[in-house]
Amino acid sequence: MSERHIRTLVLAEVEQLIDWAATEGWNPGLDDAVAFQVTDPEGFIGAFVDGEMVAAIAAVAYGASYGFIGLYISREDMRGQGHGKAVWDAGMARLAGRTIGLDGVDEQFENYRRKGFAPAYRTIRFGGAFAGQPVDRRNLSIVTAELLPQTMAFDRRSFPEPREAFLGRWLMPPHSARVVTSQGAVTGYGVMRKCRAGWKIGGLSALDDATAVALVSHLASSVEGEVFIDVPAARQQFIDLLTDAGLRPGFQTTRMYRGKPIPLAPELFGVTTLELG
Repeated sequence: MSERHIRTLVLAEVEQLIDWAATEGWNPGLDDAVAFQVTDPEGFIGAFVDGEMVAAIAAVAYGASYGFIGLYISREDMRGQGHGKAVWDAGMARLAGRTIGLDGVDEQFENYRRKGFAPAYRTIRFGGAFAGQPVDRRNLSIVTAELLPQTMAFDRRSFPEPREAFLGRWLMPPHSARVVTSQGAVTGYGVMRKCRAGWKIGGLSALDDATAVALVSHLASSVEGEVFIDVPAARQQFIDLLTDAGLRPGFQTTRMYRGKPIPLAPELFGVTTLELG
């Protein structure tokens, strides 16, 4: 067998990895690659044989204490040869000493638990044609340069480390980002992006259910087609409001951590991405 090489991915290879994710049915966004890579340019690792990528993983570091594993894929025709394990080991080594999170599908739950990950909470993907009621938009606005620092600060209520590089891209066009303010303070924000099929909303953070629903209603009513959002299963009142608006549950994942567990933040209503946390 030809020798395997492990190295950091360049942007075109991150795009290729996201294409693999689409083939797996994960329905990534159309413009995910640039926002993903700028988050941590060294955090995308691939295995190469004869110059071709055969497996890859995202092992993205946030701040000094947190990391996230995602986009863990081996090329279908190269599975069973140890390439996946090689990138997994490289990614975990890169994030050593941090609390590491991932969103695991049910089929891999026991595998991740054997690797030292413990479950924290369940996430349910809701999707469909949104048919909610119109909302009062007086406190809703785009994320302006003036509101960007406040929005990033609010994000820290539901994410364990700062992620300014990521949000600096994620909150900007072509994504649609909206923020809710009250008496000059941010009380919630939501982001929607076009995906291979339909649209996804994430992240979605808010002080209460009403603010979260207002953001979803505003974003979803601005587009045609299906809308998807990954919701912590504990958000039952919010889930009831989504189902009343026509969204239906789909596949589920489990947020898992290795290291110090991170409790579900009360402000988190929609996971940003299952790939980067």
